[in-house]
Amino acid sequence: MPAHFGAVDPRHALMPFDKTRFRFRKDGDLRLVSHHDLMRAFERMLRRADLPFRSTEGFHPQPRMVFALSLPLGVIGRAEVIEIEWTEPIDSVHALNRLNERAPLGLTLVTAKPIELKQSARPSRAAYRLPIEPHDVSGVAVRCREATAATELWVDRERPRPRQINIRPYVKNLQCTEAHLEMDLWITQDGSARADEIVRLLELNHQLDRGAILERCALEIWDELDAAAVEPQPAFPTAEERSRMERPLTRSRLEPVPVGAHWSASPSGPIVE
Repeated sequence: MPAHFGAVDPRHALMPFDKTRFRFRKDGDLRLVSHHDLMRAFERMLRRADLPFRSTEGFHPQPRMVFALSLPLGVIGRAEVIEIEWTEPIDSVHALNRLNERAPLGLTLVTAKPIELKQSARPSRAAYRLPIEPHDVSGVAVRCREATAATELWVDRERPRPRQINIRPYVKNLQCTEAHLEMDLWITQDGSARADEIVRLLELNHQLDRGAILERCALEIWDELDAAAVEPQPAFPTAEERSRMERPLTRSRLEPVPVGAHWSASPSGPIVE
């Protein structure tokens, strides 16, 4: 007799499930692939590599894999994190090599390590970098100092609803070197700042228009940090304080496309001219 709908297969309790955390790099033309397409790419890689991946239950089973933090479209990822579950014990290096053999150009798995099934990658901090043209460095450096000295940094967000948000509690540091803007941002379960918001705040959209490519060069995971060297996070806003960090957005930043405009492409993605 078939098992009742929703019942747990008792055989699962006896299966020696395993789990691996991979660090991977996403660059080149693949940075223009969306997060959902990236998930599908990993699913195809797993099937073609003939690895014993574990699937979800239900009518549309999918590989049990989790990304620590989705990568924005067009952004290069240098050390992204994905965790994949297996139906049997597996050698992590073997899985890494098999997946790399089936990976598309622009996607490279760099490291792999076994982790406990109950472990889950929880990011604490992300570092981003944007190339800056030499004649803009001094002005950007001044704006970085002003932003880090400010007590409030208000940005516009159109989704999921139009509003303004104070992202200052989530900005750890901003600095401008001789060639790059470097952004160090806290990540919490209740909120964070986005790199594209910082770019707009510092009036650097023209760098992207000229072909500069934003990259996430580091993604810090809590359980990978040495307890003795963990830098304590600041006291983040409570639920009541977060409500005061938002205010209505009175004017949409999404300007209508002018008549006669046409679509074209840039190194950072599609644009309207």
